[in-house]
Amino acid sequence: MIRVFLVEDEIVVRSGIKNNIAWEKEGYRFVGEASDGETAYPLIKKTKPDILLTDIRMPFMDGLELSALVKKEFPKTKIIILSGYSDFAYAKSAIHIGVTDYLLKPVTAKVLLEAVSKVADGIRKEQAEEIARRKYHEEMEERTALEKQRLFHDVVTGRVSFREAIERGNALGLDFAASFYQVLLFKLIPLEHPMQYSEQVEACRKKLEDAWGRLERLMVFGYEVDGWVLIFLGESEDEIGRLRAETEKTIRAVTAGFPDLGWFGGLSNPAGRLNELPDSYREASKAFSGRFFTDGNRILPFDRLDAILTGSREHLDVHAIDTTRLSQKTVDDFLKSGVRDEIDGFVEELFKSVGEQNCQSVIFRQYIVMDCYVSTRNFLKGLGLDETPVPGRLVDVNSVIREFHSTGGVKSYLKKMFAEAMRRRDEQAEQRYGRLLQDAREYIDAHYSDDAISLNTVANRVNLSPSYFSSIFRKGMNRTFVEYLTDIRLEKARELLMCSHLNSTEIAYRVGYKDPHYFGYLFKKSVGCTPREYRTRSGGSEK
Repeated sequence: MIRVFLVEDEIVVRSGIKNNIAWEKEGYRFVGEASDGETAYPLIKKTKPDILLTDIRMPFMDGLELSALVKKEFPKTKIIILSGYSDFAYAKSAIHIGVTDYLLKPVTAKVLLEAVSKVADGIRKEQAEEIARRKYHEEMEERTALEKQRLFHDVVTGRVSFREAIERGNALGLDFAASFYQVLLFKLIPLEHPMQYSEQVEACRKKLEDAWGRLERLMVFGYEVDGWVLIFLGESEDEIGRLRAETEKTIRAVTAGFPDLGWFGGLSNPAGRLNELPDSYREASKAFSGRFFTDGNRILPFDRLDAILTGSREHLDVHAIDTTRLSQKTVDDFLKSGVRDEIDGFVEELFKSVGEQNCQSVIFRQYIVMDCYVSTRNFLKGLGLDETPVPGRLVDVNSVIREFHSTGGVKSYLKKMFAEAMRRRDEQAEQRYGRLLQDAREYIDAHYSDDAISLNTVANRVNLSPSYFSSIFRKGMNRTFVEYLTDIRLEKARELLMCSHLNSTEIAYRVGYKDPHYFGYLFKKSVGCTPREYRTRSGGSEK
């Protein structure tokens, strides 16, 4: 409801305006009155009216002074001046201040109500347009995030020049210009049911992203499921060091409120050029793979990786090895939550963790192979898949072991074995998620007209976290959830425009938009013309 405030020093006039118009019945809320500008100003700050009705000539503070203050404090408030003075100078001053209308006394209730109604219509239109813009930008956040993700991928793979990174970054609100960079891979790790919808993960994710958004010179990109890549930028290593410390402080403060969630981060060394970010990303990835060999809830720097994995022992022997490094749980955790890009790093860090010198022993190399073989076999068995970890000539592990004359041969075998296991895991997941995506599409097709449908509601429907569902939906459909839903709705809208006599407002409701203004805004943004123009061009007619 539009809020109205009145300032008038003549009590009879003020009482007449207040009482001779049925404000509530006409759709307005009369929120306050005052006899002069000085008294009115604090009340206006408190009530925040949409429309201010004020006389010009008043004691203590006149209407123009009050209007200037109000416009500065509340630029969206519309002001209607009431005055018995027709002096053009007043009108010029009022226009300069930004007054919406200027009425000469005496003014009848009918004339005043007509003026207020005209201003109110403008306010409602502005509010509707603002809501449409805000909602559009909110719905496009997923698309923007995807564009940021693509830019990040191009930067860390070296596919873009410095100039292109700057230009594309600027278009997305990202400034890559800096003297130093550092990369942090960070992930939330649900302690139970990592693939199911988790309100805790979503709540923690939102708190983290909100907190990171307040830190200057920090770029945040999505990474896999419930993970991020953070890039620190600064003009010195000390500056990015302070930013890194503030980020870690934020992480610990936020996650402390979510005891059922763990986390881990892998940190690169600082880099002095943008084109060194691919190396930084690889360093961060290697450090991130350390999560399988060390305790969680920590950030592991790349330059501390070797010391953490080897325990800083200078002399190693087979009998002194901590065999927990080679536990089936370590390999099982990796095969469950790792990705194929991490295989090389995992295998290298696995060997570092048990000591490269010990791997000179043929017996120990065989021990590593057999331990990983059994772990991988059990993992595949748990998925209900063919238990043979590797295809072709590598099937007979006993024959292969006899051929291992070097650590390099063992590493190569393990990498192939893990890659094959993950390939089968992902193939099974794609089949499972193919059915899941089919269910999601069918649900969207049946409920697109419900304005409450969202990424969260559909993710909850298929029992996945919104972030994970968003990721597999985008991968499987080659477009974002918002793009798919919008396309469905606008396709139905075009059909109704062509094949029915419904007007635009009715069509907006039919396709899931309660706000006709937003529907019109979105239609024009996507189709290139208004719904009325689309119908006219197509030979139809608007009711």
